[in-house]
Amino acid sequence: MSGRNAPRVETFGCRLNIWESEVVRDQASGAGLNDAIIFNTCAVTAEAERQARQAIRRARRENPDARIVVTGCAAQIAPDNWDAMPEVDHVVGNHDKLTAPAWQALAKGDEPVIVSDVMQIRETATHMLDAFSGHTRGFLQVQQGCDHRCTFCIIPYGRGPSRSVPAGEVVSQVRTLVENGYREVVLTGVDMTSYGGDLPGRPSLGNLARRILKLVPELERLRLSSIDSIEADDDLMRLIAEEERLMPHLHLSLQAGDDMILKRMKRRHLRDDSIRFCEEARRLRPDIVFGADFIAGFPTETDEMFENTMRLVDECGLTWLHVFPFSPRPGTPAAKMPQVARETAKARADRLRAKGAARVLAHLEEGLGATKPVLMETPVLGRTHQFTPVRVKEEARAGEILPLRLAAHDGKSFEGLRAA
Repeated sequence: MSGRNAPRVETFGCRLNIWESEVVRDQASGAGLNDAIIFNTCAVTAEAERQARQAIRRARRENPDARIVVTGCAAQIAPDNWDAMPEVDHVVGNHDKLTAPAWQALAKGDEPVIVSDVMQIRETATHMLDAFSGHTRGFLQVQQGCDHRCTFCIIPYGRGPSRSVPAGEVVSQVRTLVENGYREVVLTGVDMTSYGGDLPGRPSLGNLARRILKLVPELERLRLSSIDSIEADDDLMRLIAEEERLMPHLHLSLQAGDDMILKRMKRRHLRDDSIRFCEEARRLRPDIVFGADFIAGFPTETDEMFENTMRLVDECGLTWLHVFPFSPRPGTPAAKMPQVARETAKARADRLRAKGAARVLAHLEEGLGATKPVLMETPVLGRTHQFTPVRVKEEARAGEILPLRLAAHDGKSFEGLRAA
């Protein structure tokens, strides 16, 4: 997108940040900051912050006269660190980045740093977005913040307490996205399965998804971003079994497969809980595919404990692994625990990723020859309902859903041919 028409927004981290970046683009543009370069940062790992700093320095070298703004979780948690970078003109907090007054104040140059205390925020609302730059899916925030305190995680201090968007607002936004041509909508949040705990009647995530699918029958595909399986409600499980428009792909926040490590992480599940959930979801929806987050080399993790995590991948039948070597975040309890050597953590992460690659290969082998509906993300790349990438040689239109025969694979994605 041209800098003369709208601000350039660089997004790091989760799917929620994709949605928020579109709000940021709208708000900054409305304030007249069309020549700004905005970095929506992530604080999950030190590596995510390093990548953002590297991108900021490169942007300044290539755009010496641009106004550079840093926002997102990393900016919220440590605004002074980002303000100290000579390349950075402004720092905006996570709550403030979604509000028009913050960007209007920025445009006037009144304040170089605008960061509110997110721990005091008690409500959240969606913003009416009708398009997502560069995306054929519509993303929608339904929940924000987190009330849990996993010992490795700094994100609650960047996002504040858990709060939910009222269902009526969510349904209205989904309807708007569908009316604007989006055939798949992805629900996002920081701790999505806690949805509704702060709303009247305490509606669940499953209840919300059911309402969306009932009240917006034109929506062809509904997808959930990362969930905490221990909090999956009965309504969500029934929906998995009954509703084909709910995509058979769940990304689970598992983190480890050893009970002692899970307790030291202050997670709310044990390894057997993960196995039971995957078995039950697969019983209800045999074609379901799971992704999962894992941390390798958590403090005090022994070789035996790590092997329990390796075995969990097979016992849960996982496919898409998102693996992090442990990265101590200042201010978290895990940063004060006895650390595993960095080289050991990286080696374990490499083994876990290799395990994930083998699981993907098995998934691709199993799917060969089938014909699947594929949502095209670009003229040559799409994804199945199970989120498997499919490449085509005969270009298609981004945003359309094509029946493609999965004719071959390269170990990472299918080659798709148009079905006769």
